[in-house]
Amino acid sequence: MYGGRVSDSFDRRALVTYLEEYMGDFLFDENVKFFFSRSGHDYEILKEGSVQNYVSLITLLPMNQPPSVFGLHANAEINYFMTSAKENYEGLMAMQTGVSAEGGGLSKEDIIEKTVGDIQKAIPADELKFFKDGERSPLEVVLCQEIERYEILVKRMVGNLKDLKRALKGEIGMSQQLDELGTSMFNGQLPVLWSAAAKVSPATEKPLGSWMEHFVRRYKQYREWIDKGDPPVFWLSGLHIPESLLSALVQASCRRRGWALDKSTLYTKVTQLGDDDVPGIKPMLDGTYVQGMYLEGARWDVQNGRLARQYPKQLVQLMPLVQVIPAEANRLKLRDELSTPVYVTQQRCNAMGVGLVFVANLHTKDHESVWILQGVAMMLNDAS
Repeated sequence: MYGGRVSDSFDRRALVTYLEEYMGDFLFDENVKFFFSRSGHDYEILKEGSVQNYVSLITLLPMNQPPSVFGLHANAEINYFMTSAKENYEGLMAMQTGVSAEGGGLSKEDIIEKTVGDIQKAIPADELKFFKDGERSPLEVVLCQEIERYEILVKRMVGNLKDLKRALKGEIGMSQQLDELGTSMFNGQLPVLWSAAAKVSPATEKPLGSWMEHFVRRYKQYREWIDKGDPPVFWLSGLHIPESLLSALVQASCRRRGWALDKSTLYTKVTQLGDDDVPGIKPMLDGTYVQGMYLEGARWDVQNGRLARQYPKQLVQLMPLVQVIPAEANRLKLRDELSTPVYVTQQRCNAMGVGLVFVANLHTKDHESVWILQGVAMMLNDAS
């Protein structure tokens, strides 16, 4: 039962594809079996018989169906088990209690205090500021908004860490918020106070260590943007609201070319360039390059410039640089392209559509149903 889970156009596309692939007239074709009949079990429908015969046939179906029955790659099962294991580990960590220092080991408080010190050293000392006389361009407006949000996060981190240190020393009382902050650091998890739930940072599935690397890299991108102007290549994952950058690109092109804003859109094209090529890339007149996006449910065949089946145990793939180009919607003619959703994290989006950034165009020679059933999508962050 799909129930009420059809919350956006991509849900509807998946549902329609399942209906077309599983419920067509071919069900009654005597010469053609289901495409998933080669999935380790002979899935067949009786042409005639009593109700009991049908019930008996159903009871013989495997309890656990392989991913290929649903059109998925075998990697989907690996991803499912990894997610289940992660949830179990997080539950176990939530139940653990504090440990005292025995046998020369560090206590919980010692580990938290060391983590606090390491984070304090990593927080940039210089405040980000952007000044310009005259009217700001659409991209410069985005930069100012990003800086404002980043500095709010920095101030919160500095204040929280200072209070947590004082609480560990007994100078102030240990509140529930500070206790949860310390527990998150002990477990290597991102504190809720600094997360997207608190509306001070982008959504992420990264542990605390990887998140801090992401945090520092965000600062470097903003600093270079301030000092050198609009970069030719943007790291979308390093933006608090990446949708605002894409909207600014369309707005800037519309101003330059006299297009109607409500009749313009974005077109994407995957290049053969990697992160090593970034230093030599020149800015585009219209649009820009973006880096650091990941592909899930398929792999990108760089040599042929199109989607291809995943390799075993390769769950996600770092994509080459992608050109994001504004265009007039009525002049955009797409062929052999899969409309691919781009999400912030591998959790994709919720029923309200929060988490969807934009729709990319990926070249393919296969029927789009192959990739729809495999759940092909791109995301700005992986969970590592």
